[in-house]
Amino acid sequence: MPIIHHHISALRAALKPYRGQEDSQQRIALVPTMGNLHDGHLELVKLAKQHANIVVVSIFVNPTQFGVGEDFDSYPRTLDADVAKLATVGADYVFAPSIDEMYPVLPPPTSVRAGEITTQLCGQSRPNHFDGVGIVVSKLFNIIQPEVAVFGQKDYQQLAIIQQIVRDLSYPIEIIGAPIVRAADGLALSSRNQYLTEAERNVAPVLHKELLRLAEQLMQGQHLEKRLAPLLTETRARISEAGFKIDYLEVKTAQLDSLETDAASAIFNGNQQDLVILVAAWLGRARLLDNQLVTVKLPC
Repeated sequence: MPIIHHHISALRAALKPYRGQEDSQQRIALVPTMGNLHDGHLELVKLAKQHANIVVVSIFVNPTQFGVGEDFDSYPRTLDADVAKLATVGADYVFAPSIDEMYPVLPPPTSVRAGEITTQLCGQSRPNHFDGVGIVVSKLFNIIQPEVAVFGQKDYQQLAIIQQIVRDLSYPIEIIGAPIVRAADGLALSSRNQYLTEAERNVAPVLHKELLRLAEQLMQGQHLEKRLAPLLTETRARISEAGFKIDYLEVKTAQLDSLETDAASAIFNGNQQDLVILVAAWLGRARLLDNQLVTVKLPC
């Protein structure tokens, strides 16, 4: 079973023997989570084990990344079950702090903001969300000081923001993006999937099917600058007709540049071929995220 620590000082003391020895080959990996773990989280731990000797999984429902009226109070907290699952994939430590332990002052007067990248996509409907992500991830990096940290690609924008924070704040940490783990019918695994009713769960795979359909259309490549808007309009209509309330559906460069900007104009002359389709949509109480990478073969 992984060893559980609830206090920063205790976790730091436990990890200290793995540091500072010239002959030590130990590497520490961090897998940050909010708990209520599913198979997607376990795959993150498995990937972390491939890159490090010691894996620390944090379980913390972070209040600073929830907005007013969001599901902070109702977000499922299942620590005992989570620890049992982590034991099956070889996690070494679980860091499960209280809110007071993580935030002596709440809201914290210090912030970690990643700028323009946070204002699009999820940042439009959740304006303070990524500020909360920035500070909690920065705190975890400072507390645990891992050589490696693993994040899921389902939260594509979050992964890009964390990569930027690591670059700009010079954290000596390798960030690894883990592929999306899906159910057999294509639905991206998420702790919030449990909010779906049985009928909604039967509808939910439509989201990924429509992303795949759009990806196939984009891969045709020809006259993408003219076809993109109509394709997005059609896809939005199909998703809405299935019963979803769309937050956003957009196609961007893999670096999250808008295709309408001068910086991304090269995508239409053959110099840039990697795109990502991103969607967030409500189905009942569940806000579902998904994305699909697309390599578009454009004529030069």
